[in-house]
Amino acid sequence: MTEELEQILLQLTQPDNAVIQQATAQLKQAFKDPAIIPALCAVMSSSQNPQIRQSAAVMLRMRVKKHWKKISPNDRESLKGVVLQAFMQESEHTVQHSLSQLCAVMVKHETPDRWPALLQLLSQSTKSSNPHDRQVGLLLLNKVMDSNPELFKPHYCQLLQLFSAVLQDHNNPTALYYCILTLTAITAYTGSEEMNQMRSIIPSLIVALKHLIKADQDQASEAMEVFNELMESEVSIILPHVADIVRFCLEVGSDTTLNDSLRVKALSCIAFLIKLKSKTVLKQKLLNPILQAIFPILTAAPPPGEQDPEDDEDDSGDGTDNDNPKHCAAQVGRSYLIVLIYSVSSVMPLIQACLASDNPYQRKGGLLCLAVLAEGCADHIRTKMLSSVLQTVCQSLSDSNQVVRCAGLFALGQFSEHLQPEVSKYCAELMPLLLGYLSSLNQAKVGHVTKAFYALENFMENLGSDIEPYLPTLMDTMLSALNNTENLKIKELAVSAIGAIANAAKEMLVPYFPPVIESLKGFLTTTTEEMRPLQTQSLDTLSVLARTIGKDVFSPLAAECVQLGLNLTDTIDDPDLRRCTYSLYSAVSTVSPDCLTPHLTAITTVMLLALKSNEGITAHLEEDKTFVLLDDDDEDDKEEEKDVDDFLEDETETDNAYIDEKEDACDALGEIAFNTGAAFQPFLESSFQQVYEMRDYPHEDVRRAAFGAIGQFCRAQHKVWKENPTEANHQALFKLLDMVLPCFVETVRTEHERQVVMGVLETMNNVIKSCKEEAFKNPSHLKEISHVIRDVLKKKVRGGETNRDEEMTSFSKTEAEYDAMLQEFAGEGIPLLASSVPADSFAPFLNDLLPLIMSKAKSSCTVADRSFSVGTIGEILQALVSVSGGRGVAGRLSNRLLPVLVAGVKDSDPEVRNNSVFGLGCLAQAAGPIVVSYPSYLSVCFSISNLRVIDNLCAALCRMILSNMGAVPLEQVVPALVARLPLKEDLEENKTVFSCLAMLYTHSPDLVQYTESYTGRDVRPAGRKCWQSSIFY
Repeated sequence: MTEELEQILLQLTQPDNAVIQQATAQLKQAFKDPAIIPALCAVMSSSQNPQIRQSAAVMLRMRVKKHWKKISPNDRESLKGVVLQAFMQESEHTVQHSLSQLCAVMVKHETPDRWPALLQLLSQSTKSSNPHDRQVGLLLLNKVMDSNPELFKPHYCQLLQLFSAVLQDHNNPTALYYCILTLTAITAYTGSEEMNQMRSIIPSLIVALKHLIKADQDQASEAMEVFNELMESEVSIILPHVADIVRFCLEVGSDTTLNDSLRVKALSCIAFLIKLKSKTVLKQKLLNPILQAIFPILTAAPPPGEQDPEDDEDDSGDGTDNDNPKHCAAQVGRSYLIVLIYSVSSVMPLIQACLASDNPYQRKGGLLCLAVLAEGCADHIRTKMLSSVLQTVCQSLSDSNQVVRCAGLFALGQFSEHLQPEVSKYCAELMPLLLGYLSSLNQAKVGHVTKAFYALENFMENLGSDIEPYLPTLMDTMLSALNNTENLKIKELAVSAIGAIANAAKEMLVPYFPPVIESLKGFLTTTTEEMRPLQTQSLDTLSVLARTIGKDVFSPLAAECVQLGLNLTDTIDDPDLRRCTYSLYSAVSTVSPDCLTPHLTAITTVMLLALKSNEGITAHLEEDKTFVLLDDDDEDDKEEEKDVDDFLEDETETDNAYIDEKEDACDALGEIAFNTGAAFQPFLESSFQQVYEMRDYPHEDVRRAAFGAIGQFCRAQHKVWKENPTEANHQALFKLLDMVLPCFVETVRTEHERQVVMGVLETMNNVIKSCKEEAFKNPSHLKEISHVIRDVLKKKVRGGETNRDEEMTSFSKTEAEYDAMLQEFAGEGIPLLASSVPADSFAPFLNDLLPLIMSKAKSSCTVADRSFSVGTIGEILQALVSVSGGRGVAGRLSNRLLPVLVAGVKDSDPEVRNNSVFGLGCLAQAAGPIVVSYPSYLSVCFSISNLRVIDNLCAALCRMILSNMGAVPLEQVVPALVARLPLKEDLEENKTVFSCLAMLYTHSPDLVQYTESYTGRDVRPAGRKCWQSSIFY
């Protein structure tokens, strides 16, 4: 069989598909023969062709990995000997690499102590006087330990002694490389007994990396991962050497003769170290050297005749390049300033010096630093220096050098994205500037025009109704670009900008709708490849228009849009295009769901095929991946199933377009199911089953979208049951909820990506809000959901865990925001639970949760935490008003909650005051008679100037009157109330105010007359205004 097998493997290497297919079939047949393992061993050991030996080793590895338990003990011992003999006699590195991976798989099953010959070989080869033998021995050691680091834990002390010696072998860079990789692999598993040895190695490690850089920069870049691993796993090991590591990384990051990948790796290490060990960095006075080193990187001019990547005319225009040392240096600067968040002004002289320089790249560097700081230190810039930095950026747009103007546009785009809502208040200054700048551009410079659109779009989308004065100029500019330019990229930018304008303007865009649609029609029906980006952008903008322009305006086009989407997916095979059609169907379902009903079979078929498809997934074709299809299926244990999952996640790459398609397919299926209601019922089960499978998909965006769709399916079934309350529909709802809610809880506990956890919490909240008591017919759901909310608030779930290192006091803005958002989504679930079940059923869980919420109301907490705390308390009390037993529970809680809310009314932040006032009103309404000092309450009312807070004070007074009119000194309260009507900002509270005024008219007409004479106002217009506003809410 050996000769036959070698011949088959040889055929697999031929450049002929027919020969390969025939050989594959023969190989599958050969694999059914019990003699396949001895035959592979023979080929691996004796073939004269290195490629065949490697293939045999790879296939043997796959066979052993899945079938080790089926191999007899005697055959296992024989196999171990054959593999080691083959490794010792092999001279080709690629074959040695495959054989070492085979050994790694076998060690996983056998453990090192049951394979003494392997340990002996490792000991002899790694200590050999022959440099090549040491290289090969360290290769084998790296592979077996990388796969099985814990199995070698008893040998760590000996191994660290070996590593200490190898790191001195500066003339053998390959040995250094494998030694450092192996050190990286064991770092997370080292214990206290190895700490001193590890610490003593760090100086030698730095010197070894310097020599490896000289020999092979790519290997050195990979080896430098050891620092990140040490910082993440055992940061105490590096603490005595922080200064040496920082100096080394700055030296590498500043060396322009090295490749970008290596420099970025070094600078990233510094950024991570600053965030992780800020106190140590400050204590050792390293921040100033760091800053002095990164500013020259930020402001360096490119080599003569070249441009920075972000200044290339073909650049995409978002102004970022994560693999660029200049960008990475800016990230280091951001980390630096997060540490010094209360003294950011101390670094401004350096930035200002750059901005005042005659060198355009110095000015660009200063602007780039400001741009990244807008993301990293948003709160400080918003509150302390927004006006001055905006003025600086605006001045840069008139700079004589295009490089500087581009940086200014990027900075303005960053400000628009990260400094909301404050930056939108400058629209009167910024919009004319941006419009004038856009009109003056040379359209031949597409890269520069792209950056101008980036800044304009980011700023416009957040303007809301403030965009109205600029609409004529904006739309003239965009329509002119669509009709008068030949450049497809500029047309695409204009179409995208129209979508941003629509998001802000909404119905105000109606006068421009006909010419926009007329322009889009020509782009939507094209079939040429060069027009594809413009076509997909047009579909995206059409979807935005469907959601924003108004149902009456868009509905006449709904059926035509659905047919357009179907025609495009029938004729063009493009994942981006299909993704856009899914979004279009979804948008149409919000304005005219009936138009989708006749086509749901075709629409769901395409989307479900997209979810099932493996198109766009490419294996990293290392040795074993070529032969995956040759392995027989068998029922392996869960550990081996996990190996398959890890293979899918770690060993494959998926084209982003196909990931985006799956994500949008999930989103669209969920929204369409809810909006089309009963019409979607024939497709609900198949859609649910396929989307449910996507909850374990390797890419987090797809997982998040899948959970969102699963929640929408539950809401859709609830809606169908409410409209047609049959027992079958009711049971279908229970079946869904009993499957989905435990799945949500488990995912919140185990999912490691914060974004997915936030998505699941938000979706679970939406399901509870829609289904209310139906979600808790199974009593275990209330307990499970309450407990998982508690654990999120305690940061005991995987996605909410933070590094508990006592020095980790600085997080990136993104991490801190995500932590706060995670808590917020969990907190939003508490009032939803309170409104869905009888108060006495929820009371034990509420008693568990309230201390966690109240702890965030302390004056030492952040404004966001205080606002979240009192706001959540108010919403819980509001929920208790409408449920059985709510008054009793609220009354028992009033003594605990009243001091918190009263303190919040005196808070320095208007949002905290606003939420506290709302909470006081809800407490009065929910608990009935409570002790409130009305004169002091009214004095607060008179002293506050914030309109939104005043509106909530009015609503709170009304709730107190509605709850217990006899306990309120109406002669004092009602005149003060009426004097501040109608409401100015929080119009949702008009319902409460109108209900109160109506009751006063009915029960106390004399008081109304007194109030009118006291205030000199007729109460009826104010009441009418409140009533008119209330009918819209």
